[in-house]
Amino acid sequence: LAVPASADSIPSSAMQEDHVSMGWSAARKLRTAVDNLTRIVAVELYAATRAVELRAAEGLVPAPASQAAVAALRAAGAEGPGPDRFLAPDLAAADTFVREGRLVAAVEPVTGPLA
Repeated sequence: LAVPASADSIPSSAMQEDHVSMGWSAARKLRTAVDNLTRIVAVELYAATRAVELRAAEGLVPAPASQAAVAALRAAGAEGPGPDRFLAPDLAAADTFVREGRLVAAVEPVTGPLA
């Protein structure tokens, strides 16, 4: 994914007047990169949510936008602390939460428009 799409070009006419469109290849790489980024943001959000909850147990109060994000993620089905368990369902819920734009929708009433 880190290699430019133009580097994937192969000669089609013995290097004579080769006009090879890399648009489709670049678009596929972009789609994969966006999917990966969404997944990374979801995992980071899940970990940050847990960290905020641990700090709140010590009496520290998170920012209003953070509180809104934590509450919305938990309401979306990503469970909070508890016994050891398989985290894939929680991470899938966080991924769906980010992918559908619900994270932005949860914090915008507090922060104002983000876009």
